[in-house]
Amino acid sequence: MCGIASIVLRSSGSPQLDAALRKMTDAQLHRGPDAQGHQIFSKGDLHVGLGHRRLSIIDLVGGIQPMANEDHHIWVTYNGEIYNHLELRRELIGRGHQYRTDSDTETIVHAYEEWGPDCVDRFRGMFAFVIWDSVKQQLFAARDKLGIKPLYYVAQDDRLLCASEIKSLFASGLCTPRLNDRRLPELMTFGYLSGEETLFEGVQTLPPGHRMFWSPEGLSVQQYWDIPEISTVCSAASEADWVTQFTELFEETVRMRLMSDVPLGVFLSGGLDSSAIAATMAGQMDDPLKTFSVGFDSQYFSEFSFAREVATSIGAEHHEVVLSAEDLITSIPKLVWHEDKPIRNPSSVALYHVAELAREHVKVVLTGEGSDELYAGYSRYWATLFNLRWGKHYERFVPQWVREKAIRSLLWKWPLPLSIKKKMSHTFINHSVCPEEIIFDNFHAIFPARIHESLFSSDFYSRVKEENPYQDVISIYESRSSKDALDKLLYVDQKTYLLELLMKQDRMSMAASIESRVPFLDHKMVEFSTQVPSEMKLHGKQVKYIVKKAMQQLVPETILTREKMGFPVPLRQWLHESHGSLFSSVLASDRVKQRNILSEQFVKTLLAENQTGQRDHTDALWTLMNFEIWARVFLDGESPQEVSDEIMSSSRVDGSSFGVQH
Repeated sequence: MCGIASIVLRSSGSPQLDAALRKMTDAQLHRGPDAQGHQIFSKGDLHVGLGHRRLSIIDLVGGIQPMANEDHHIWVTYNGEIYNHLELRRELIGRGHQYRTDSDTETIVHAYEEWGPDCVDRFRGMFAFVIWDSVKQQLFAARDKLGIKPLYYVAQDDRLLCASEIKSLFASGLCTPRLNDRRLPELMTFGYLSGEETLFEGVQTLPPGHRMFWSPEGLSVQQYWDIPEISTVCSAASEADWVTQFTELFEETVRMRLMSDVPLGVFLSGGLDSSAIAATMAGQMDDPLKTFSVGFDSQYFSEFSFAREVATSIGAEHHEVVLSAEDLITSIPKLVWHEDKPIRNPSSVALYHVAELAREHVKVVLTGEGSDELYAGYSRYWATLFNLRWGKHYERFVPQWVREKAIRSLLWKWPLPLSIKKKMSHTFINHSVCPEEIIFDNFHAIFPARIHESLFSSDFYSRVKEENPYQDVISIYESRSSKDALDKLLYVDQKTYLLELLMKQDRMSMAASIESRVPFLDHKMVEFSTQVPSEMKLHGKQVKYIVKKAMQQLVPETILTREKMGFPVPLRQWLHESHGSLFSSVLASDRVKQRNILSEQFVKTLLAENQTGQRDHTDALWTLMNFEIWARVFLDGESPQEVSDEIMSSSRVDGSSFGVQH
């Protein structure tokens, strides 16, 4: 895994392209601390630069980038791994191509020579790359089918900039960070964006399964792959047949990801997915597998016991890191900088620290992302199917005024325990059966659109009130022609929420300069999942049914039956016990008021209700705090360390105690 950068510039003068390119790669030092390279091309008023920061994994000596073909007319800068590169290499050599290295990077160059832009159809792996074809005077860029590796770009009249991380684009000095007002309602609704736009004005993300072309005639973006529609043919395969097919394919995808010239290990949470990967890896390796887990101070729930049980059962060399509240709080600004966006989930912090631990022992880790979105691993799937089935009857027989005035508006005032009211709030009693509410507001939204007028200041709301925060997710949901309700739910998660998880995994592992690989998201595995019957994914209320069946002989029974958690962070407990002023120290500051984006009264109400225990607004306040930290780092130009010091100082003034033992 590496960091890439490119610049295309039309200028009649002599632009300082090399300096700008070096600034872009310097901003991604963490992605590639082992080496760097730059290549500049100029012809008339057209100037092109490719830059690279390298994390050496394959062919440690020969894989220097940017890399060229035999006659130096085609150059590539590339981030990722092509797991079938040896197979492709043999075919390309048979077609007359000459290799100078053992690197998979060179396979991309020769594959482009042989098959042109269609080379991406042949790659099995994770990748983002930029190719400069000096003969055609064309730039060609592509991103892997599932979006495991990132690629961002800024396209203006006289320039095109591409990079693995957004901060790298700004480091060039050729573009400036500005808030994309129109996307903030969606960010506040979900905590992430689902379209091609980012939170920065003018910065786009190349979507998964897409490729991009630039020539003097203009820029175009094309889709080359999408998740297939589910099979409409009734299969005669038995349950045992499906489990066997899954097992064989899973073993293959794990085996392919053991390709490495450096040590590798696995992030082990003690959940089903990471345990399945760890057990499968252990059976395919000669040396003891290195496993890595993160947990918290003993008074909080941690997954150490489960992870230890799995590690012991497979004879692993197990390593752990224990986090404190102070580790969390002091890390936030730095990790916001790494993610280039407000942090959606505190688990990013846990992931970063376990990646730091792993970096002391290995350079590559395998992780379990994707299984939940392919094989229905969240309880919200069966809950949503229940709501869709019975909600329409509820709306048919209960008048709207009763639903709204007597039930929904009074739900939180009912004399019931908070835990019961929370469960009821996720049913059709509290949401209409339209997708915006019963699917997205119910299980994804932080600030539903219906409260945006209260959330935002009047000035800011007047600028964004016409924006529909559900536009992208509804478009994805409705684009799936399947009649299978579960398939539509999985598809929209695969195209939205999963991309947020992959972004988090990429940034947090790269922040620690290690590569993460995701066997569940081999595109062959994704294609297979669309053929698996829904009842083999969600069996009544039993989630990931086929995965559990396949792993019965590999992982302990306690892992198969335990509830899903996944590096949980005890944020609410930490804040309640000793760091209650963290949110107020950031959100009640003059900086927030001067920004005039959030409603001062709305924020005050959230803080007060959360402090008294009337409502649990931890997730909402976390979202607002992270947005403000993001604004200070990227819009105000403060360093992450300055923001961290400011937060710690104001929290101490407010009376918080940070005396936490490591």
